[in-house]
Amino acid sequence: MSRSPSLPERPRLDLDPDMPPEERLDALREHFAEVVEVNEKLESQLDAASERQRVLTGKVDALERENKTLKSSSLYIATAEEILEDGVVVKQHGNNQEVLTEVSSSIREDLEAGDRVAINDSFAVQTILDQETDSRAQAMQVERSPDVTYDDIGGLDDQIREVCEAVEQPLIDPEQFDAVGIEPPSGVLLHGPPGTGKTMLARAVANQTDATFIKMAGSELVQKFIGEGARLVRDLFELASEHEPSVIFIDEIDAIAAKRTESKTSGDAEVQRTMMQLLSEMDGFEDRGDIRIIAATNRFDMLDRAILRPGRFDRLIEVPKP
Repeated sequence: MSRSPSLPERPRLDLDPDMPPEERLDALREHFAEVVEVNEKLESQLDAASERQRVLTGKVDALERENKTLKSSSLYIATAEEILEDGVVVKQHGNNQEVLTEVSSSIREDLEAGDRVAINDSFAVQTILDQETDSRAQAMQVERSPDVTYDDIGGLDDQIREVCEAVEQPLIDPEQFDAVGIEPPSGVLLHGPPGTGKTMLARAVANQTDATFIKMAGSELVQKFIGEGARLVRDLFELASEHEPSVIFIDEIDAIAAKRTESKTSGDAEVQRTMMQLLSEMDGFEDRGDIRIIAATNRFDMLDRAILRPGRFDRLIEVPKP
């Protein structure tokens, strides 16, 4: 810590009573000059001291705010599952604990089922979180009618035809499937090396059908907290329902749909829970209206056979190198 500068020595004036007037005047002028010089030094030190005071005051304010934050109770993230007359059912993220809790009338007016909220140690709802904090907004890319067309894709005529039959036709003309009494393919799996146009194919289908394109990377579904990956899967399909017609595109699906092992680690168990939620959503896919699902992988050999059963990914399309 720097030491404060010492004050300049105060000028002193000792006049001889018998001094001639001219010498006395010169002595007074010299003393005045010394006083002016000392005054300038004092003003400079005062300015420096004021600046140090301003800086230290800012540090004190910051420390006081930090101290207040450290003393305050942490809030936990939860989801409002159900709004009841006598309270709100909230599910805390991480441990999935459900609690019937109280909520103030001012918060209750704006609270809706599905909102993300902050709760205290007593599970009382403290505030409704902004939409920007919603995990699905962070993890999913939503694009209304992408600008990619089939003309932008070269060398994949056979793959384009198959994708049209499996995804485009059920969205544009579902009556033709009803007329012959067959169900359209539930999902399409594109597999092949990286950079061969799998994502462009999915975006082109969304463009051709004027559908909302919802993209999520499989790695985004691998979450560290229990139940979070499965919740994201549910959010993914709910979001697609809100924006029908829509095309769900899951890239790198092998991140959550790899062959199951006997591993007992919590991480592997959570990945398997996420895959089971995806399978559950796909098994109910026929009731979801104008929604189609496309997935892509670079490691087809790693996929669990369960994901390829009829009613899930019915159409397997290889996208090779040109």
